Amino acid sequence: MVDHVAVPAPSSRPVLRVADPSHRKVARVAGILYLLTFVSIPSLALYRPVKDADYVLRSGPDTAAIVGGLLEVTIALAGIATAVTLFPILKKQNESFALGLVAARILESGTIFVGVAFLLSIVTLRQDGAGTGALATSHALASLYDRIFLLGQSFMPAVCDLLLGFLLYRSRLVPRPLAMIGIAGGPVLVVGYLAVMFGGIEQHGAIAGASAVLVAVFEFSLGVWLIARGFDPDAVRALEAGPEVADDTARTPSAVT
Repeated sequence: MVDHVAVPAPSSRPVLRVADPSHRKVARVAGILYLLTFVSIPSLALYRPVKDADYVLRSGPDTAAIVGGLLEVTIALAGIATAVTLFPILKKQNESFALGLVAARILESGTIFVGVAFLLSIVTLRQDGAGTGALATSHALASLYDRIFLLGQSFMPAVCDLLLGFLLYRSRLVPRPLAMIGIAGGPVLVVGYLAVMFGGIEQHGAIAGASAVLVAVFEFSLGVWLIARGFDPDAVRALEAGPEVADDTARTPSAVT
């Protein structure tokens, strides 16, 4: 006599695809770092007094300028950390572009450090009581800050977001429409940068600010997405299999935990 064992019918419930925990952690850390790069926004207001022509002659605390400098140092370090954190997974798509992103972030952050040094040098002149003899120097330092800000925080972010947008678009680690914001925002920011360089628009004017909107939206949205959803599990598996597979992987709905 043969015993018959009942075999359960295959479940019709959809399979929940879960990203590797290590990749989920990388995505979350990168997302937090991207949001951290926005902490320097108040520095625009904090720096306003130190850039005044007669700042070195006035009395009062230098707290605002120092806090602004610390905020910019924070975003410089966070900027490097975003690229370093993403490098292990992005290099599986294109190692040259991923390394280029790290290099671009380092260069961007280096210019930020130099800019902070320019403005804090004005603070030093004031604390040392340099007097009227330092007016020309303080004005030159403030002008140098504006120029290196234009290079480091207008041009270099465009380069970074073009590289990152391309890598994310090809790998499908995040939704392609999100990656496209970075790809589109980079050239717009470069156009704004060139317009300021050639005197077509004011560096701190509304048009120059508008040219940076797409880049800001991309980086903020990317930070939120990486924290809330992480990388697409199918894209992660495709990258593990090889970049050629990642390029050809069709986009399918997935749940990320």
